[in-house]
Parts: sequence; structure tokens; C-alpha cells
Amino acid sequence: MPKLDADALPSLADMREVMNSADCLIDQEQVERALDRMADEITRDLGDKLPVFYCVMNGGLITTGHLLTRLGFPLEVDYLHATRYRGGIRGGELFWRVSPEIPMAGRHVVIVDDILDEGATLAAILDYCREAGAASITTAVLVDKRHDRKAVPDLKADYCSLEVADRYVFGFGMDYKGYWRNAPGIFAPQGM
Repeated sequence: MPKLDADALPSLADMREVMNSADCLIDQEQVERALDRMADEITRDLGDKLPVFYCVMNGGLITTGHLLTRLGFPLEVDYLHATRYRGGIRGGELFWRVSPEIPMAGRHVVIVDDILDEGATLAAILDYCREAGAASITTAVLVDKRHDRKAVPDLKADYCSLEVADRYVFGFGMDYKGYWRNAPGIFAPQGM
């Protein structure tokens, strides 16, 4: 895998090499089955509640899009943008880019994101939802990363069908230096 300078714009060849040498941890078919299971569980629990789904940008975009088309009940959709990565591969301080427009007070809120890693971003978003007066708050993430570094002890997503080892991952919403969110599965760069 090429050694990329943290501040330099990667080349097309570098990004292709990252993908070509990456390990496929979860393929597209496994992702689709996981989304089907998650949709069934959400429908069972929230199909009669008129919930509002908040996509956590940018990572949650692809998961949200694929998940919502599987839900056959009325719901509203909004987004928020809070990040700790800002294009890098290591998380830092929480940065809020966009707050949601649809009020949460009295609503059944579903936060949709790509991955639960350490969970600092998700924990901050959940605090925000509580302070906004949501009637209930549930979380749906595509992937949970197995490790013991969660920001809040026992932090778990309410809906999650996939787990990965403690490696840096990209694809299906998760990025590598801002690229490869569009990869059709979950991948890990070699050596990471």
C-alpha cells in the first residue's frame, strides 16, 4: 500500500492501489442482508410511531439511503453533520457542521450512521437529542467495531447487523482519506 502524506492530496493511482490491495471484510451481498434485517427490526419497533430519521453526514448517507427504501411506513428524514475525522483517518475533537432542521421535541428519533467505532460522536449526538426533548431515541448503524475503547461504557447501537475487527475500514459510507465511501462492501487497507 502506498505511503500517503497526511496533508497531500492523494493521486488517482494511490487511491486505486488502496482499493486493489484492501481486504474485503464484508461483501455487498452481506451488507444487503444486514440492511434487510435492520429494516425488519425497525419496522417492528417503530412502524406505527411516525418517526423522524436523522442521517449523520457524510458517513451515514449511503446506509440511510439503502435503509429508508426498505421501510414501508410513513417517516420524516433530516440530517445532521457532526464529525471527529474531518478527512483524516484518526478522530479528533467533535466538530458540528450542521444541526438538524426538523425539531426533535416529542418525536421518536432514529439516528442513522455508518459505524460505531469509539462512539464519541454518537454519544454527543445522543446528548443533543436528549436535550432537544426527543420522546425516544434509537440508533441504527451498519457496522460495530469490536474493541474495548468505547467512549461510553457499554455503548451499543439499537439496530446493527454487522461487526468488524478492530481495523480501519472504508466502504458503504465509510471513507479512506475522504475517498471510497462508494465502495460496495466493507474493506480494510492492508497493514491497517
